[in-house]
Amino acid sequence: MQQDFHYYGTYCAAIISGHTHDESLVIAYSAQFVDCCTRTYLGSIKAPVNAATTQSQLELVDAGSDPLSLQNITRIWASFHFLPGDLNAERKKCSKRYLHKYRLICNTNGELVRDTIELAKGKGLEAEGLAMHVLADTWAHRYFAGTPSLVINNTDYFFYELFPEGDGYREEKIKFNHNPSSVDDPQTRQYTNSVYQTSENSVMNLGHGRAGHLPDYSYIRYRYMPAWKDYDDLIKDNPSDYYHAFCQMVYAMKYLRGEKPLFETGRYDEQSVSPWKERITGILQKRQIDASEDWKAFACELSGMEVEDFNVDQYQAEYTGAVKGSKEETYLGRFISAALAQKSMVTKRIYSSGNLLAGISVDKEPGRGGRR
Repeated sequence: MQQDFHYYGTYCAAIISGHTHDESLVIAYSAQFVDCCTRTYLGSIKAPVNAATTQSQLELVDAGSDPLSLQNITRIWASFHFLPGDLNAERKKCSKRYLHKYRLICNTNGELVRDTIELAKGKGLEAEGLAMHVLADTWAHRYFAGTPSLVINNTDYFFYELFPEGDGYREEKIKFNHNPSSVDDPQTRQYTNSVYQTSENSVMNLGHGRAGHLPDYSYIRYRYMPAWKDYDDLIKDNPSDYYHAFCQMVYAMKYLRGEKPLFETGRYDEQSVSPWKERITGILQKRQIDASEDWKAFACELSGMEVEDFNVDQYQAEYTGAVKGSKEETYLGRFISAALAQKSMVTKRIYSSGNLLAGISVDKEPGRGGRR
């Protein structure tokens, strides 16, 4: 997913769930900031670099392929962007090494989704927004794993966009190139993806790189052949998935606000969203690679307030200007605490399942903000 859904879409979901305008802005900011909080950024403001929730392209290029580097990559991407759907999944006739990677495949409504939402309970709006990012990404990034792996994340070159027609779909071929400076074009179905690499642990084989940004675009339905499925057909229906993500966020935020006694996976507050279903599905299905303007217009109509654009440096001065001992009470301080808690929790769950791909979890140290 991108800023259009993580920021403006999350704001809309927060308003519908009952949050105020100001609360919704903080939640939306936190949801989008997950895609901005790199080690480089944290280092520049002298914050704990182990609270990183993403990696920049330069950081990934510089990352090694040694076990410790791969564990660091997996901790970040599995914790915040590709939450594993089933850490105990079974697959016949495969090695333990393959099975461990297979078990990191992202999917919706797994135990870790429940754990993520429950972890955010009572931890503030920053933790709530972070959790909304993680939840939403389980829908966009399902069927890809947050660890570099050719045998899991590679795809065949057969990609077809599906257009509803009659009782079925019309198929049109999708074409990929590897020029990072080229712009994806929905009209000609020309997209950019990562370069094929035979190395199992190449960062080119991280997440949905081999499928380009197709998982990030809400309008597209497509058929492709993933490596983990033995290159058998798989269909992704992004408009449906994104709508479910939106309704699940509303349900989750009502739980976090105290309106619901517990959070259950597989539940979506479609009733609360129904007055705006046509408007939301219209935005989701519009063929565009950035729906920010449409989401922003809807957000302003929902709350009757101006929704300011995302500014990555909005809270930086507050954090850097805070005196020693009070940084944890700033916005970034609270976000960092939430990030460390989420990373520690997910890493611990992976490690406890007998899987070492994310390394060993180190619990948060009181007053220190944690180490993982």
